[in-house]
Amino acid sequence: MQKHILSALRKALPDNDVDAVEQCVTNLHGRLPHKDNLSKNTVMVAYGGGKDSAYTTAFMRAVHLAMAERFHGETFRLVIVTMRHSGMPFVVMQNIHRTYQALGVYDDPMAELLLIEREEVRPFDLHAPMPHVLIDFNRTDLLMAGHQSYGDGRTSFCNACNFNVANFFGVAARHCGVDLIVTGDSPDEQRDYAVWINKLAHKTGQKPSGDASFKGTLKVLDGISQAYFTEIHGAGHADRLADRRVTWDVSETLTFFSIYDYTDYASGAHWALLTDFLGFVFDELAFSFTESDCANPALMAHLRGLRTERVYGRGYREGIDQYTEFAIELMEHKDFPEHLIETIKKRYATDEGVTHMRSLVEGYARDTFGLNTEQLACMVFSPFAGQCAGLHNYLSAEQPDLVSRQGEIRTLLMGGQIESQGLAIRLERISGLSLTDLRQLAASPLWSPTGSDSDRDGLLPFITKSDPNQKLIHVNFGGDESPIMDRVSGR
Repeated sequence: MQKHILSALRKALPDNDVDAVEQCVTNLHGRLPHKDNLSKNTVMVAYGGGKDSAYTTAFMRAVHLAMAERFHGETFRLVIVTMRHSGMPFVVMQNIHRTYQALGVYDDPMAELLLIEREEVRPFDLHAPMPHVLIDFNRTDLLMAGHQSYGDGRTSFCNACNFNVANFFGVAARHCGVDLIVTGDSPDEQRDYAVWINKLAHKTGQKPSGDASFKGTLKVLDGISQAYFTEIHGAGHADRLADRRVTWDVSETLTFFSIYDYTDYASGAHWALLTDFLGFVFDELAFSFTESDCANPALMAHLRGLRTERVYGRGYREGIDQYTEFAIELMEHKDFPEHLIETIKKRYATDEGVTHMRSLVEGYARDTFGLNTEQLACMVFSPFAGQCAGLHNYLSAEQPDLVSRQGEIRTLLMGGQIESQGLAIRLERISGLSLTDLRQLAASPLWSPTGSDSDRDGLLPFITKSDPNQKLIHVNFGGDESPIMDRVSGR
């Protein structure tokens, strides 16, 4: 069975990669700590369900089987781990399942397939329900960060996700007793990450890790994560901060093994492997701009559309066009195949297409995060943060019957008491947040690229302003006002 799969993989891989697999076997063997007993070695591959990680998984499965062929049936233990989050549609789980079937790992005793949901680790199961606690976890981070940044794409979704990914690696490595973690990042990219982490450590008053170990890096990231989420959720939320730690109690000797020099990551070079051999499907939601395993970028585009429609008084389509132009440039920079770029262009090219995607994403936001359009519109106004700085504009545009009660709302959110209990319930309904969280927002600064508050000090604006995945553009508010500088960001 394994010989058959290896033969099929060699036929599906590009010719250059077949030779690269053999070279990788040689070099990986040299890095394994237990060369005399290969089965004692554990090599971990992260498979998020996207096109690039699907290719990495297939390549490493070929290495796994080729090593067994070379060493008379002996090979390392291959652990494939998937970080699950609420932005992962079911079709992504299906892509993972088809990949596992094609690679023959379900029945291989030397392969282990794990699904990791924050601290929970369990065997991969295609039909495992999405945990409600995970949905609430991601939803809360989205709303609290989004309400401090006018629903900015990267701030609302990506900052928290990056810390979650770091924790995922720590949890997986601790659970599996990993010797090596496979990465597709180049040495330059790894150095850039290290420099970035050190900058964040300096910003948060930490001493950068004195060693280059993965454990040391995770420990520093834990400190940065705690500083970031304290800023987002408040120091009083000890339970949330504890839940958002980055796991770092892993082996001191754990290191990365890069396959960057062995492979061609341009997905056009291994298209047949992805679509024909692995059965990879580019779903309408899961394939979302630069992502092929997450629908959140489509929601980022939707938030941009809502902002131009509701806040700027322009039009939903204008915001979608702004986001699409930005994201297509990002796809081109990342060397996406031209036909995938054309797919995205056609998806948003017409009013009918934009309307269809708007309906699709509204359903996604409702089903995935439990958020309706009223609550998303509230977030792009960010009316409560910065001591309710944007409250009047929001109420005038979206909740005109509450304009006369601005004073009561400010009193309530600043910690005071009011006679009406119904007002708190109304605010919770239109925002999707508890009164406790709304009060935290009122006590938190508001970040915006369009005004002087963009100079606000703190970790959130530091990460946001230095993020490479952004584009500064000029926008108009409603009528004939002079254009102002604004930011589009996302994936």
